[in-house]
Amino acid sequence: MGFSVSGSAALIFVAAFIGFGMFYSAAANSTELVNDAREDRSDRQLERTNTDIEITTVNYNDVSNYLNITVENTGATELSVSDVDVLADNSYQTGYRTAVEGNEETDLWLPRETLAINTTTAPQPSQVKIVTGPGVAATAEVV
Repeated sequence: MGFSVSGSAALIFVAAFIGFGMFYSAAANSTELVNDAREDRSDRQLERTNTDIEITTVNYNDVSNYLNITVENTGATELSVSDVDVLADNSYQTGYRTAVEGNEETDLWLPRETLAINTTTAPQPSQVKIVTGPGVAATAEVV
């Protein structure tokens, strides 16, 4: 065998080594991203499973057009008040006031604590829906 055969074999071996290195890097990164996404999905599902809320009272004041809602965190997950959405007759409410156990400054809503929501809406809605950050919702009729 001459130098050309040995040189060609060495060149092919180096090219295969570089090609395998590039393929392995891309495959390893992709696999890692997919595994991270699966873990995130599993964590979100666990959080959703451990989250539960119950609307305890809903009152509407005809004079001031105030809608007062109290919601209890009956699950095992701590929730964020800023992630709570309020819908009155499928109309998204904004600018409402909240208080957790009387504290208007906190954003943390722990299990077994009550969240009070006050919003102005007219006319009187027939139902309200409260949606938490993990996507768990509760619906109640307005009294």
